[in-house]
Amino acid sequence: MSAAAELAALDAAAPAPIEKAPLKALVPEILAGGRDPFAAPGDAGNLVGLSRAELAEALREAGERPESLRMRANQLFHWIYNRGAKSFAEMSSINKGLQARLAERYRIGRPEIARALKSFDGTSKWLLRFRDGEEAETVHIPEEDRGALCVSSQVGCTLACRFCHTGTQKLVRNLSAAEIVGQVLIARDGLGEWPAPDEGRLLTNIVMMGMGEPLYNYENVAKALKIVMDGEGISISKRRITLSTAGVVPMIERCGAELGVNLAVSLHAVTDELRDVIVPLNRKYPIAELLAACRRYPAANNARRITFEYVMLKGINDSPAEARELVRLLDGIPAKVNLIPFNPWPGAPYECSSPAAIRAFAQIVNDAGYSSPVRTPRGRDIMAACGQLKSDSQRKRKSARAATD
Repeated sequence: MSAAAELAALDAAAPAPIEKAPLKALVPEILAGGRDPFAAPGDAGNLVGLSRAELAEALREAGERPESLRMRANQLFHWIYNRGAKSFAEMSSINKGLQARLAERYRIGRPEIARALKSFDGTSKWLLRFRDGEEAETVHIPEEDRGALCVSSQVGCTLACRFCHTGTQKLVRNLSAAEIVGQVLIARDGLGEWPAPDEGRLLTNIVMMGMGEPLYNYENVAKALKIVMDGEGISISKRRITLSTAGVVPMIERCGAELGVNLAVSLHAVTDELRDVIVPLNRKYPIAELLAACRRYPAANNARRITFEYVMLKGINDSPAEARELVRLLDGIPAKVNLIPFNPWPGAPYECSSPAAIRAFAQIVNDAGYSSPVRTPRGRDIMAACGQLKSDSQRKRKSARAATD
């Protein structure tokens, strides 16, 4: 087999993409044919975020023999993503000569931890600073038998959902695959969970529910999640990964077909009139279109239901009539409903529904046959709960971005 064929074979198992929705057409701020002003920056020399084929290409550039590329790429992949290596000197299965050549050209880069906070309830939050100085937050939420890592996909957000603290921060840029995977590496570092254990993990689940809209950064999110799911690396099953979207309808089917992860939809209202206000993306993709896309989601079935997230806002969306309408809307969709008590943040325009209102809402949904757990707020004291994440990064002026580039 030729070297080129060998490299191509490394990624041959990846699912073929279905017809791609034009991402530039999805975000109004990105002009067709122009440079994407929100693109993740390049990170030349960093091996984190690279697939096996890309690692093999890096090895080829470092002078490794063609017949050894596949083996060495697998070794690098294992050391970076399964063993958590931070230097080439740790890679005992790679000869010292190759270690030295790799160290001359490449690095195993992680984000910088700008701030680490720990809640009284065990929740951890890291403010991560990337190489260009921009920042995003990631949160680990421990449970008795599992632990979920809430991962960000963007610095800031373009959606401006009214109840979300991140929505008050304008979109700065997308995160790269390296920066998304880097959040998992940082969490594993902090939990002391290298090499990746087969059982008893503290980090068992990934939820793409941090800062940003994952489907507006699909290419980088998909690349990162394929690395996370790989059984020879971080090895978190697609059944333990949930991607949350506010409803980027053209990308939902593609996400299900290519990644097969669990889908969560930030619904939060049962009428277009209200959802237009609290989830402005609804003006582009109204509830009927969103639910139709959910019905077509390839990975959904009775065993793997779509989660509909519903933040409970006092006097806004929490009436028994709205609970009954929610049940009607979800008819025919394999679904569960996560009721989220509103988590306050400075200047928030809403209050949390009363416990009685939440219980009554949950009872109506549950009686209709839909599981409707009420999410227990975690990490509120460190602003790590759902809807509370934000960084101080601000969008640079065009001239400043050009100078940086």
